[in-house]
Amino acid sequence: MEEDAILQKSLKWLRDLSKGNISHELEALTLEGLQIVHAQKGSIHCNFVVPTRASDPDGNWHVGAMATLIDDVAAAAIYSVVDHVKLSLDFSISFYSTAKIQEEVEIEAKVIGEKGRLTQVVVEVTRKGNRELIALGKQWMASDKKGMKPSQVSSKL
Repeated sequence: MEEDAILQKSLKWLRDLSKGNISHELEALTLEGLQIVHAQKGSIHCNFVVPTRASDPDGNWHVGAMATLIDDVAAAAIYSVVDHVKLSLDFSISFYSTAKIQEEVEIEAKVIGEKGRLTQVVVEVTRKGNRELIALGKQWMASDKKGMKPSQVSSKL
């Protein structure tokens, strides 16, 4: 029961971010329309239609907007395991393709390791339908010994 409550808290946190209830405008804009398809402890799968406001000059999904989304979905996956939000410590993204505005993509975040106060997560962004890899994010997140409540975390951008 406790595990399910933690998962529900992490999903509420992610939904609140996407609606702008607990975040800065940038996060609300980049997460707008995010749909959680499936979630379990340590794993979150979402669908997302790239919004017009998140475009670069060429009509592609802006890499900064994509990075914000990857960071927040990764944090939610970790939250589902440790019951608090951690801060990004090491964050890298490899870009393999682009996504156009109004294109539907899938985002899958999986916690793959924990060591002390550190947790590692991998996030795949793929094109819906053919599952072509668009981006792969790898992230280590850390917290203090007491943990941080979601309300204590603000955008890093």
